[in-house]
Amino acid sequence: MKASMPGRKPAQGVFVTGTDTDVGKTLVSVILASAWGADYWKPFQTGVAVAQGDTETVASLLGTGSHVLHPPASVLRAPLAPWAAAREEGVTLDVAALCLPATDKALVVEGAGGLYVPLDDERMMIDLARQLALPVVLVARSTLGTINHTLLSLHAMRARGLPVLGVVMNGPLSPGNCEALERFGQVQIIAQIPPLKCVDADAVADVASRIPPLASLLSKAGLGGG
Repeated sequence: MKASMPGRKPAQGVFVTGTDTDVGKTLVSVILASAWGADYWKPFQTGVAVAQGDTETVASLLGTGSHVLHPPASVLRAPLAPWAAAREEGVTLDVAALCLPATDKALVVEGAGGLYVPLDDERMMIDLARQLALPVVLVARSTLGTINHTLLSLHAMRARGLPVLGVVMNGPLSPGNCEALERFGQVQIIAQIPPLKCVDADAVADVASRIPPLASLLSKAGLGGG
């Protein structure tokens, strides 16, 4: 994987968030990066005391290629929200100063947890999404309860003026839940990702091959790029 290079044009891409923690944001992020030949960036990584960081996981799943994995702005040990993990380590997170890394490619930015995970004493993940000003991909479980959680997340983003690219459903295929979200959420379902027997580079590449191009998704969502 290549290092980030300065002096390039501002990045364009997507901000990946979820309806909850452990909903599949990293898997979806790596699939989107593979599908679009995009770079990857996770600004805030927590929990490295108990698990491998998501940037390392993405590196192992992308395989060989020209993707740039930009280093996190902050890496924290405790498996907590960035706000709480930073307090444990006596670290102050400068969320307001955060900006997108420069790249010539599309950029997939992965958030931490859901939209209302606190980052510092004033800002939450939804504030960071608005600050970075990228279209949002919302990752949702496909199972029971997802309609309520997903519609609430969509409402929160639209109330804050965030552009929503679409929803990715992660889990057993559920045409009924997809139909309900499209109808009541007025949102496109970008993909349905069934449980994978083995999560490796080959499986990621296979799913990525069925993801529509970013430009066509932007156009369908009325966000340009057509």
